[in-house]
Amino acid sequence: MPFTMFHDRFPDLAKRETRTMTVLRNTTLPPDTYALIENYCDEPGCDCRRVIFNILAEKRNEIVAVIAYGWESEDYYREWSSHKEPDVLRELQGPVLNRLSLQSELAPTLLNMVKEVVLNDRRYIERLKEHYRLFKAAVDGIRTTATPESRLKKIGRNDPCPCGSGRKYKHCCLKRAHDSRLGE
Repeated sequence: MPFTMFHDRFPDLAKRETRTMTVLRNTTLPPDTYALIENYCDEPGCDCRRVIFNILAEKRNEIVAVIAYGWESEDYYREWSSHKEPDVLRELQGPVLNRLSLQSELAPTLLNMVKEVVLNDRRYIERLKEHYRLFKAAVDGIRTTATPESRLKKIGRNDPCPCGSGRKYKHCCLKRAHDSRLGE
């Protein structure tokens, strides 16, 4: 399954929304800014719902960790992949250090930081999901009626629905959006 940087398809959006972690003092990580470079599957028709983070250390100017993360349930990955082995399912769901990538000595500590800090931010997880949807729509050649930037803005109840139906959001997709948030 090939992965491509989000930045390659949406450079302006990626520039504004790339998550960073700034470490000033830490006993196990050198002071630096660590950028989480998002990569998504560019295989048409695939619905893996995963991101691969290349963690770039700014001062070292190199990738120091590669972390795989899937935001769906274990049941989703069991169905999607047809794997039954718990170890395989844990790797698909993550977060885990990507076994197929070179990892630096900092990788285990960065994995813990991502688990404890980054992936506990619900807004960031929602942003990853939106980036995934945008990326997969581009890969699959699906035209969207909204630009990536407008799709990430807060939608008012009386605004036109971003799905392109021409109806007000409150009479179209608002209920579905609300129901999906309740199911989380």
